[in-house]
Amino acid sequence: MKEIFNIHDISRNEFMLHGPLARHGYDWWWHSFTARDSETGAEKPFFIEFFICNPALAEDKPVFGQLPENKAEGKRPSYLMVKAGCWGEGRAQLHRFFSLKDVKICGRAPYKIEADDCLASETVLKGRISISSEESAAHPEWMCDSGSIEFDLTVDKKIAFNVGYGASKPLRNIEAFAMYWHAEGMKSAYSGTVIFNGRKYTVTPETSFGYADKNWGRDFTSPWVWLSSNCLKSRITGKMLENSVFDIGGGRPKIYFVPLDRRLLGVFYYEGKEYDFNFSHVRMKVKTEFSFDESGDKVVWNVRQENNYAVMETYVTCKKKDMLFVNYEAPDGSKKHNRLWNGGNGTGIIKLYDKVGGRLELVDEIEATRIGCEYGEYGANNENGDNT
Repeated sequence: MKEIFNIHDISRNEFMLHGPLARHGYDWWWHSFTARDSETGAEKPFFIEFFICNPALAEDKPVFGQLPENKAEGKRPSYLMVKAGCWGEGRAQLHRFFSLKDVKICGRAPYKIEADDCLASETVLKGRISISSEESAAHPEWMCDSGSIEFDLTVDKKIAFNVGYGASKPLRNIEAFAMYWHAEGMKSAYSGTVIFNGRKYTVTPETSFGYADKNWGRDFTSPWVWLSSNCLKSRITGKMLENSVFDIGGGRPKIYFVPLDRRLLGVFYYEGKEYDFNFSHVRMKVKTEFSFDESGDKVVWNVRQENNYAVMETYVTCKKKDMLFVNYEAPDGSKKHNRLWNGGNGTGIIKLYDKVGGRLELVDEIEATRIGCEYGEYGANNENGDNT
């Protein structure tokens, strides 16, 4: 099959909040990777995100949609939120907010977002967040834990997932979908350092197993699904798959405010060969089935995707104790996802098949670790954020 999705295009990583989205839209750049404790060598997965909401509504200070007084006045949120944290032991999400009047934004590719000592670009991530327990308790509108983190990293984006369809040009048909997605670096190599709660962690390209993508739009999806890893081992050969990565995302997309059936975008870049299960490629006749369960001490994803040429079956689990509920405000000021499971320690099995002469032929059975994983639906209420 010819190259379908591994098409790098940094124009899709541009700042997208123009026109109507400037007053009712969000734009974020997500990064996740594995680091090692500089003293013990123990692994720890981290995430960093730069999230911008409603820039045309900027005031001198960040505007929080969750504050009662802002709700009463009908004010919608407006800020840059720098989000960073980790999964596993000591899991935490830390937020730092800036008025968008104090943020420098490069409006064209390559993107660059800069506020005080925080910076995100195609190749560099720098920043610092420090939240005391007293501040976290006094400001529930910050939607975060307490702790401190500093990061100084470089990013090398190796393999892309270019979704296409409706976003072929960043500003064309921007209103068609409620939520857009582009993974410029679904396989990325990170290097640098992270200091989390006083401990130093080292990030090296060979063991970072990194990921980088972005979302933008006017609303979030429900259900919300994301699964991805490039730490993959063949059960057939016993060898690591050094040039491979899979990525699955979506849930229930909306086009012109009309929700479609439950659908996912999925791809597997298998040692240079591309397997594409993107529902928007109509000619490929993609079919998807997926389920999620959170019983017991873990959460479980089951996904089966099929096109004219291949089948991918994905089974992923993640321990609840290693995960957190990731927090966002929507551009309208509501907090729609109160139980959005988010983890970086997922493990799973992927079975990849070719269709040959009317039958399925196993390409490989793959062990996946260090899986980034998410799931959430509107109406799943847990206001205390207790995911035990």
